Amino acid sequence: MDSKRASRKTIGLAIVVLLVTGCGGAQTEPTDTPVPAEPTSTTASVMTGELPAYWPTDGWRTSTPEEQGMNSEKLSDMLAFIQRDRLNIDSVTIIRNGYMVVDVTFFPFPPESRHIIHSCTKSIVSTLVGIAIEQGYIESVQQPVLDFFPERTAANLTADKEAMTLENTLNMATGLKCQDSYLYHWRGLEEMAQSPDWVQFVLDLPMAQEPGTYFEYCNGASFLLSAIIQETTGMPALEFAEQHLFAPLGISDAVWPSNPQGITIGWGELCIRPHDMAKIGYLYLNEGLWEGEQVVPASWVEAATRQHISAGTLEDGYGYQWWVDDSGMYMAVGYRGQYIVVVPEKEMVVVFTSDLADDLSRFPRHLVDHFIVPAAESLTPLPANPDGVARLQTLIQEAAAQPEVTPQPVPPPPAIAEQVLGETYILEKNVLGLESFSLVRQEEVEAWLHLTWDETVPFTEAEYRIGLDGIQRLATGMYGMPAASKGNWEGESAFIAEIDETGILVTWRVELKFQNDQVTATVTGNFPETYVIQGKRAGSP
Repeated sequence: MDSKRASRKTIGLAIVVLLVTGCGGAQTEPTDTPVPAEPTSTTASVMTGELPAYWPTDGWRTSTPEEQGMNSEKLSDMLAFIQRDRLNIDSVTIIRNGYMVVDVTFFPFPPESRHIIHSCTKSIVSTLVGIAIEQGYIESVQQPVLDFFPERTAANLTADKEAMTLENTLNMATGLKCQDSYLYHWRGLEEMAQSPDWVQFVLDLPMAQEPGTYFEYCNGASFLLSAIIQETTGMPALEFAEQHLFAPLGISDAVWPSNPQGITIGWGELCIRPHDMAKIGYLYLNEGLWEGEQVVPASWVEAATRQHISAGTLEDGYGYQWWVDDSGMYMAVGYRGQYIVVVPEKEMVVVFTSDLADDLSRFPRHLVDHFIVPAAESLTPLPANPDGVARLQTLIQEAAAQPEVTPQPVPPPPAIAEQVLGETYILEKNVLGLESFSLVRQEEVEAWLHLTWDETVPFTEAEYRIGLDGIQRLATGMYGMPAASKGNWEGESAFIAEIDETGILVTWRVELKFQNDQVTATVTGNFPETYVIQGKRAGSP
């Protein structure tokens, strides 16, 4: 699939900022456990045929688990398990009968903040294709892919490539020799990023199998879906989504980068809030209907979430950019543990955002199977359980709180700090797009590091609050996203900052070594390369 604490290994830092980093969100205070907005005895509309009691366009109503037929003790056991094993899960959102029964974020990911959803993006792109077909921009899924690009000539042209359809692209059965997934360490993505024309690169790939006969996960195929949306509608996929999908659902300020040719990155990189991820799942749970509007055709929802090909990897099968389980559950799945899980039989949507290591990235799926689905004991309310709800609330509050850390002694800053503080340093042109920095000020246990970027990246500046006592401080990072940072002076001339860009799965370390008017910035992190950048104090010769 598609990367905060381990390497994304896609395009290196030619696009650490374009493809790995990239989403923002508001920093707010932790919220309490959901409490009932109003008593409800809503039962599963999927089972009764009833319309939802309300639509969460302007926000989700909350409820105790028991009011929605769920066992709060089992849900508490899940949160206790996550915290006990220190799993790098950032948030868990559970919707039952249209009501939010669990909404938890884990420090340092703040409530109401956006999160990169990686390959869950693919399910959004599929949805946009369904809308484009309904609106007449695309004729059908049986159209040959090459017909969408009549002005292009594909290399390695064969009868199989000419026969490759939009449907083959949707269900990961293009037959193209992509080799761009995690199984190949994203080698194909790196090669595509280095090419001058990403669409042409994918169309030129050789064929490995006959289309429609073999499942092969291909990020390039999902990128082609975005390109097809742009070719047929005249709008990048982000703009098309904002008008025809996000706006009806009340999803605002999504961040979704484009490639150098201005085509929205279809395989991943979309950043939205967990509550908005749940809206996507709820739209599908309600067969594409939202507030009386058929946002997505019901026929598309059925087709997209039905198995079209045996996958034999993450789940039993694959639909149209959705993973499908034999039980009837279907899900959008993203690298490092991003999930939108829809369980129609239980009238339930479950969302996880995470930063899990490769060997643990499937853990949210196990939590669904072993805790969440078993907790859904009834379609009607269970007896009230105030003790269970109180325990759940306590665990939610503990998850959002910063862990207690013993402050480390902070030695006096070295003499060079007086020369450095408040000064701006201009950096040489570099692949990261970093343009300048300044250590704005330093107090007893904190320092502030201000960075600016050039026009090659889609944001301009960030200011990090650096804890000098070994305790992370929250401030605003890339894209206005909260970042947790700590650091220290090292020796007589170096300042170290360790930055966790919360929600975008990027951690990085910058060492600033000063000598007279010169500085050497060494940048490392959960990306493949080490970058050494030279600079000098502004105004110096």
